[in-house]
Amino acid sequence: QLHFVESGGGLVQPGGSLRLSCTASGFSLGNYVIAWFRQAPGKEREGVSCISRSGGTNVEGSMKGRFTISRDNAKNTVYLQMNSLTPEDTAVYYCGRGWLCGLKASSYDYWGQGTQVTVSS
Repeated sequence: QLHFVESGGGLVQPGGSLRLSCTASGFSLGNYVIAWFRQAPGKEREGVSCISRSGGTNVEGSMKGRFTISRDNAKNTVYLQMNSLTPEDTAVYYCGRGWLCGLKASSYDYWGQGTQVTVSS
């Protein structure tokens, strides 16, 4: 049975950092492009970053220099390191599985349940 579990979210103060994890079971994560998306209340799902099977990455413009995606195929896990967080980063963060490393949600066919990130003082 396919399963994605996101973890690592929580409450953090502005300027703080979090590392999110996306762990797969039932399939080998290394065979796919994996991406992080986020969705804030009342807004559409927004692409954050993706990582290809070869390790190439793509990061949404406003998050470049702050967010870093990486993968550990031995642990079947993809990470999202988030630094210099602002209240505008508050959202539910999801990981998705796909074939092309792009930042459109339609490129991904399987999603996790998400993890909440709240940036507030």
